[in-house]
Amino acid sequence: MNDSSRGAPPTAGYWGAYEQGAGPAVDAAREGRPADPAHEGYPAAAAHDGYAAGPGHDGRPVGTAFDGYPAGPAHDGRDAQQTRPMPIVPDGPAGGGDQDDDRGAARQDGPAPRARRDDTPQEPVAVPQPAPPESPEQPRSAEPPKKRAGRDLPAAIGVGVGLGAVVAASLFIVKAVFVGVIAVAVVIGLWELTTRLSEQKGIKPPLVPLAVGGAAMVVAGYARGPEGAWVAMALTALAVLIWRMTEPPEGYLKDVTAGLFAAFYVPFLATFVALILTADDGPWRVLMFLVLTVVSDTGAYAVGWRFGRHKLAPRISPGKTREGLAGAVVFAMVAGALCMQFMIDNGVWWQGLLLGLAVAASATLGDLGESMIKRDLGIKDMGTLLPGHGGIMDRLDSLLPTAPVMWLLLVLFVGS
Repeated sequence: MNDSSRGAPPTAGYWGAYEQGAGPAVDAAREGRPADPAHEGYPAAAAHDGYAAGPGHDGRPVGTAFDGYPAGPAHDGRDAQQTRPMPIVPDGPAGGGDQDDDRGAARQDGPAPRARRDDTPQEPVAVPQPAPPESPEQPRSAEPPKKRAGRDLPAAIGVGVGLGAVVAASLFIVKAVFVGVIAVAVVIGLWELTTRLSEQKGIKPPLVPLAVGGAAMVVAGYARGPEGAWVAMALTALAVLIWRMTEPPEGYLKDVTAGLFAAFYVPFLATFVALILTADDGPWRVLMFLVLTVVSDTGAYAVGWRFGRHKLAPRISPGKTREGLAGAVVFAMVAGALCMQFMIDNGVWWQGLLLGLAVAASATLGDLGESMIKRDLGIKDMGTLLPGHGGIMDRLDSLLPTAPVMWLLLVLFVGS
């Protein structure tokens, strides 16, 4: 530095004072301006060319103020950290960029400088998700759902007991009354069958000749035996053919065919119950016929509902199982042995076993046959007359094919 710029030549005393840290104070006294404050023994930085002196440091190089930036403030004797100059940020729109520069400087009058983000990729933190609440519609249950019966059991039992009382009363008081019960059941069964055929398939068998001929078949079978039943069947078929001629020819063949099927399926098979009744112990034979058929159905239902696993004929009747068929056979054979031994004159228990086996087979086939008809028609029951049972035909399905089997075996075992 040239001392001539300060207005006085340098002296040895001056340089000695400068080396002791009092140079700036001497300069200030010579120039008539106040001296810089003392820094508690730290060497003061000299001002150069009009720049303000930087803060004093304990033996480290003094930072020089430059380019119009003010020097950092002096510190009161403690170790001061070197401060970086604040860059002049041009005025801009509010909310402008506030990113840190490479030197870590912050905007003036702006928010506090943010910490520098670590560029090291972080692994995502797995946030535990709460378990979904249990749905109220599907509560958890440790036990499998229980099987439920497909029908109203109290109503079915009540109707069955009532029908049994009517049958028993008519059977043992006056045989002719029971024949009338059979005829009424036949007429109602024909009405249910022809109505369902008309509704579901558009097939219209003539009901009037079927009802009259069906009732005549039952009466003729009881009065004249098998010959009378066959004659009545032939006359009924002829009446169906003639009656249908009074209507247009369209659909004639399918109507009369369905009529002949109905005449054979309902009244002709029911006539064998009247034939059973003609024997001297006819009421007991009819009672055994009814008991074996009901026991077979009950055994099939109870065992199949409780233990059924293997389907017997799923395409025809999905509810029937092989286990149910076994139950029907066992129940019917036991009942047949007991009934044959104690109810039928000259009957033997082993005959009852064979009779029970035959009844279980025919009752099951009859039930499957009517189920086949209902599947073809697309209905569940033939009617709604009997609560818990459906229609009359839903109760006659097992009885009708069993009647001729029962009549034939009884004739072979104990005569007519």
